[in-house]
Amino acid sequence: MNYKEKYFKHYKLEKCDVLFCAVCGKVAVNLHHIIYKSQGGTDDVTNLIPLCSQCHDSHHTRNIPNTEELKKLKKS
Repeated sequence: MNYKEKYFKHYKLEKCDVLFCAVCGKVAVNLHHIIYKSQGGTDDVTNLIPLCSQCHDSHHTRNIPNTEELKKLKKS
C-alpha cells in the first residue's frame, strides 16, 4: 500500500473524496511530505499534508509556507 492509500485509509476516505489544501483551502492535488523523505521523513500519515499545486510549488521554490508552518497546520 502506498502512502496515498495509507492516508486515505487512515482518514476513512474514499478514492473519489476531494482533499483540500491545508494552507489556502483550494482543491489539493498533492500529498506533501512535511519532512522530505531525503531528509529522513517517512510516509506516515503524520508527515503528510494535502496541498494545492500553487502552495506546493511555492513551498518547493520559495519555502513559503516553510516546514515549521506546515507542521503547525498539520496539528490544527
